This record gives sequence, C-alpha cells and structure tokens, in this order.
Amino acid sequence: MGKLFKTHLEEKKKINIAITGESGSGKSTFVNAFRGISDGDERAAPTGVIESSKDLIPYFHPEHPNVKLWDLPGIGTIEFPAVKYLELVKFERFDFFIIISDTGFRENDVKLAQEIQKMKKKFYFVRSKIDNDIQAAKRKRYFNNEEYLAQLRVNCIQGLRKQGFESPQVFLVSSFESHLYDFSLLQQTFERDLPELLLAEH
Repeated sequence: MGKLFKTHLEEKKKINIAITGESGSGKSTFVNAFRGISDGDERAAPTGVIESSKDLIPYFHPEHPNVKLWDLPGIGTIEFPAVKYLELVKFERFDFFIIISDTGFRENDVKLAQEIQKMKKKFYFVRSKIDNDIQAAKRKRYFNNEEYLAQLRVNCIQGLRKQGFESPQVFLVSSFESHLYDFSLLQQTFERDLPELLLAEH
C-alpha cells in the first residue's frame, strides 16, 4: 500500500488499541516502549510497582496520530474484578487488543482473548519481562538462550491453541531492551497489519 493512500486512510479512521492484561504485567512500560519513549519522558505513561493505570488513559502513537493506545487498568484487581472488567472498561469500544502477560496464558488472559474472539476482532499476545526470565534461567547449570526462548514461545502458542485460538500471534519482549527479542518484529507486524485495521468497519 502506498504511503499516500495509507495517509489518506489515517485521516479518515481512528483506531483505538487496548493494552490489557493483569496488574503488574508491564502494560504501562510496554505502552512507552511501543511509542519509543522512556518511562522518564513527560509524555510517558506512569509506571510503578503499584498498579499505575487505574483510569483508562489514551496515548497517541508518534507516527500514526489517528492511532490511540489505551493503557487499561489491570484485570482482576479490587477496583476492576474479572467478573465486571469488560463492562467497566467498555471493552467492546476498542478496535484491536494487545494482551500483556509476564508469566504465561492465565485464566484472565483466556477470558480477555475469548471475548475478543467473540467480537470477531484481533489481538497480539505479548509475553513481557523476558529479560527477567532470562536472568533467572541463567542460574541453571545448563542454559541455552535460543533453546530457552524457543521453548517459551512454544509454551505460549500451545497454551493459546488449547483454548481454541488457531493461529495466535505471540511476541516475547522486554520493554526495557526493545532492541532484543521480538520487539522489532512486533512493531513490524503492527505496521503490516495497520492498513487492514484502518479499512475495517468500526
């Protein structure tokens, strides 16, 4: 798709992307890394050990002004219990979703993914804080970086397929080391998928 045509589409369409997942999974830090800014930048989403995103806060994508990234509160907290989460955050109003998890595919992630599938919309599954996992795994006597990452990816994909998601898009990332792992691939995939999102009916 030509750049001029893509720009014309962006002038007409507004894309709302929900960054969701459990509290503490690294959603806010991911929002900053995806936008190419550091946590200390004045434009950055607030981050911290305590749940940072208690409100639904939109952040504009620096290269695509009609694309809004919404830093959603974590699912399963006292303020946003899983049973009421979809209603509280008005889940249906978003066009695309990025589910962030710093462990694996948990029950709440399944709930989110199933709801997205029900709405016939798409999502990426992002396994965050990979740098922490690598450091922990290195303590083992036998460690191979490539084998470890490959197995982690397989586990994520298999977990999603067991829940009925045939071709899940899984990315292993570190928001603090965006030059490593799958962060560049994630951004390239988003750029590739963006024209389809812009053409979709909202």
